[in-house]
Amino acid sequence: MRQDIGEHLNPTDEITLEAVKSRAVKGVVALTGRTLVLNIISLFAQGLLWAFLSPEQFGVFLIVSATINFLSYFADIGLGAALIQKREKPTEADFKTVFIVQETLVVTITLLVFLISPVLARTHNLTYEGIALLYALTISFFLASLKNIPSIILERKLEFGKFIIPQVVEQVVYNVAVVFFAWRGFGITSFTYAVLIRGVIGVVTIYILQPWKPGLAFSKASLKGLLRFGIPYQLNNFLATIKDDGMTIVLGGVLGSAGLGILGTAQKLAQYPLRFFMDNVTKVTFPAFSRMQDDKTYLERSLTRSLFFICALVFPSLVGLSVLFPVLVTVIPRYGKWASAYIPFLLISINSMFAAGSTQLTNLLNSIGRIKTTFKLMVMWTVLTWAILPFLSIVSGAQGAALGYAVVGASSVVVFYLVKRVVNFSFYYSVVKPLFASGIMGAVLLAARGLFSWSFLGIGMMVVIGITFYALVIYLLVGKSAVEDVKKVFATFSRK
Repeated sequence: MRQDIGEHLNPTDEITLEAVKSRAVKGVVALTGRTLVLNIISLFAQGLLWAFLSPEQFGVFLIVSATINFLSYFADIGLGAALIQKREKPTEADFKTVFIVQETLVVTITLLVFLISPVLARTHNLTYEGIALLYALTISFFLASLKNIPSIILERKLEFGKFIIPQVVEQVVYNVAVVFFAWRGFGITSFTYAVLIRGVIGVVTIYILQPWKPGLAFSKASLKGLLRFGIPYQLNNFLATIKDDGMTIVLGGVLGSAGLGILGTAQKLAQYPLRFFMDNVTKVTFPAFSRMQDDKTYLERSLTRSLFFICALVFPSLVGLSVLFPVLVTVIPRYGKWASAYIPFLLISINSMFAAGSTQLTNLLNSIGRIKTTFKLMVMWTVLTWAILPFLSIVSGAQGAALGYAVVGASSVVVFYLVKRVVNFSFYYSVVKPLFASGIMGAVLLAARGLFSWSFLGIGMMVVIGITFYALVIYLLVGKSAVEDVKKVFATFSRK
């Protein structure tokens, strides 16, 4: 029976379970390698932007970006995710139907943005440069929609080696461009030029790697089948959009662009570990879990290990940033303007720690078709966000908003309980052990912070000490299994 499962996962024979396992591991390695490079570039670029730009300018960028992200929700009714999750191999009619529906929505939203831009300019005090950025992001949004079908094809095949190339090219070009223009004193307009260049480069690159000929075809039967998964899935996205981007727009009105710039900086720092590690794993495991959904043994093992991988990297990163933040703003004089983001960062880090686990768990629920459960969870988080954050931000500014994020994040304990009832993963192995090791590392770093000079050399020494102690404690807690998992990753990735 085990052999049959390994040979053919489903009647379509689109991809075997053994291929899923191999490509999933390779996908994680490929995406992690990509993210290592991109995050070094992005972090370096963001570090320069924090020196060149003011909190007010960064806040304007956040407000405009949140507006586009909010409106872009309506360009997708879950059809892309439905194609990825679909058990059977999609037909050309499926692809073209999704393409024509999505492009119709995208064009409608693009026209809507141009119509509402005067209103947004008045309500959020946007200058001419802010409106130009809004138009540029809208055009970039349209260009990004053209990449959807080639991206879906690559994701279904789990060919993440090809999938990452356009992203690498886009991000390198974007970061180089935005830093160059900011250095030259273009301010907010730096983002305008950079997003337009990125949009064009991305479309050209992905169509070279995954050719696909767009067509005007429509299948009512195909659309109906895809919407059965797509609509509930997109309802979750709608709530997430209301909860995150909608709240950013509201907080921009409450805190002002400077206050939002401080809060946004704290969020960006606290979310770097999630973007670096968690996003890669969830990107790969969504299609992989979807293929494994009929075999709970594989699901339990894969969920436990993937969750451990995320937590073992996210937790110590957040703890390390928490200890080193005051040192960084002291060592780099031009960072002094961001010192007030420290307390918000500490509070939002609590939210990120919970998100490290809960996001992968909701990802699992989505991939096995329990979309109604994740919808109910998203309703809970959205209600809590809108009930808590506006009030606390009015009372205590950016720190109050950050406290609200921490409280909402803590409610994620419900997800662990719900998933444990469905898939018997090891919470102790995947979450508790990394958390304990990170706590030990944090205590060591606090002691070291008082011994070393606050300089670049001192920061380097503290980083080395933190990594060494954390690796030692994790090895003592987990034993050889962590080493064996790493060996399996490299063995799988090295296979032809």
